[in-house]
Amino acid sequence: ERPQLDFAELSIDLDRRKVTVAGQIVELTAKEFDLLSLFAKNPGKTYNRHALLDMVWGYQYDGYDHTVNSHINRLRNKIERDPANPRFIKTLWGVGYRFSEASELES
Repeated sequence: ERPQLDFAELSIDLDRRKVTVAGQIVELTAKEFDLLSLFAKNPGKTYNRHALLDMVWGYQYDGYDHTVNSHINRLRNKIERDPANPRFIKTLWGVGYRFSEASELES
């Protein structure tokens, strides 16, 4: 049995690194998948940009920290019905990002 995470119409197969939205396969880059799986494994937990850089890009990453924003925006465009009003990956202004808990997705 493969670990799979399901949230409303979003399904993430961690072993196969496969993501579907409403049954349609979504093509993600390696970093987009790593970001999404980190969030989805920890719904409700807030991560700031530096924590995401450390966890997804690795401690040696010495790039521009706004690369996180760019990756999250691209990820939202791929998995959200309305990327301007995301259901899955929420922004907490001045704090960071978090993945919605199951109770928030029941609608």
